[in-house]
Amino acid sequence: MTGPGDPADDPADDPAFRFRDIAVVAYLPSVVSSIGHGAVLPILVIHAANLGASTALAAFVVALLGIGQLANSLPSGALVARLGERRTLVIAGLVDAVAMLAAFLVSSVWLLCVCVFVSGMSWTAFLLARQGFLIDAVPVSHRARGMALLGGSMRLGVLIGPLLGALLIHLLGVRSVFVLAACASLASALIVTRMPDFGRVARSVTPLPVHSVLWEHRRTLLTLGVAVIIIGASRSVRTGLLPLWADHVHISAAVVSLLFAVAATIDIALTLPGGWLLDTRGRQVVAVPVVLAVGVGCLLLPLTDSALGVGLVMAVIALGNGLGSGIVMTLGADAAPQAGRAQFLGGWRLCGDLGNTGGPLLVSAVAAVAPLAAAPVLLGVLALLGATWVGHWTGKADRRRRG
Repeated sequence: MTGPGDPADDPADDPAFRFRDIAVVAYLPSVVSSIGHGAVLPILVIHAANLGASTALAAFVVALLGIGQLANSLPSGALVARLGERRTLVIAGLVDAVAMLAAFLVSSVWLLCVCVFVSGMSWTAFLLARQGFLIDAVPVSHRARGMALLGGSMRLGVLIGPLLGALLIHLLGVRSVFVLAACASLASALIVTRMPDFGRVARSVTPLPVHSVLWEHRRTLLTLGVAVIIIGASRSVRTGLLPLWADHVHISAAVVSLLFAVAATIDIALTLPGGWLLDTRGRQVVAVPVVLAVGVGCLLLPLTDSALGVGLVMAVIALGNGLGSGIVMTLGADAAPQAGRAQFLGGWRLCGDLGNTGGPLLVSAVAAVAPLAAAPVLLGVLALLGATWVGHWTGKADRRRRG
């Protein structure tokens, strides 16, 4: 007789599995929630500047999204282990809705910082719970495509969000975008109430301590986990540097939103090809181009001074990022143990969040002491160097997985 989470009881082992059977509960909440985040990301720098923030402080406001995610990575793993994916998702959606509504109301840049930090905390809990659900709901043979579709669903939201945001900015002003984000988070929380908690039957079992799970798997976290830090830092360029550079060259908020929408379209178009490559050709062949595209894009960014030039750089970065849809979650799902999975994934998210936070913080630090053009050059060089580490450890992971 098998216990909870054993293969015989796991719906992910159903040979008749079809993605459309789980589309609403697995992917719709991500689309809806990401609409709000996608609308807010391009205008955070601009709104902070409108409230009186300097260039360095405006960059720090964006970095607080990543800092909030970083602060809540390990607690989110413990929360999912104790409450399950569904309840964690509901809580995260409600908290984010409150944070975005507060961001709409505040008139101080420091209060805006608090709202952004709380939103980052809720977002990491949301992502961790969604990843855990898909590990149970999708067969291993389809895992990368499942994670890629999750990444693609968030990119779809990031595409729709800036378009709606540009319309709202035109009609009602920049602040209205935060109301859209609050409504999206609330709607997402309502949708996930229909979601089952696959593989989470034995609630009476005391969860393993987070620190013991992380210590047991420390080698994985210090090797492949560092590769995830590099990928996360590279990807943070989209939200931490590109809007700041666009504001630096005097591109309007509405145009910045449209540029983000174009980049998101490229991301979405490459989601399924990227997932297919991950499942059939391995993780390395996708992970390395993600970092290389950022490196090349960053080195080209200081040469741009118009919406067209910035848009072309965003397109280059989007090409690599689109192919890598779901790469971090797929690597985490591959490495996660059966016992203490949520706690391990919390540590995995911590690695990704260290990268997501480190990129914007580096931009903020460089902007405070040097011309802004120095930041993309430094990030570009670091990304090109980091691609070597990513290639080495994802290649080793591929070889272990195959045999």
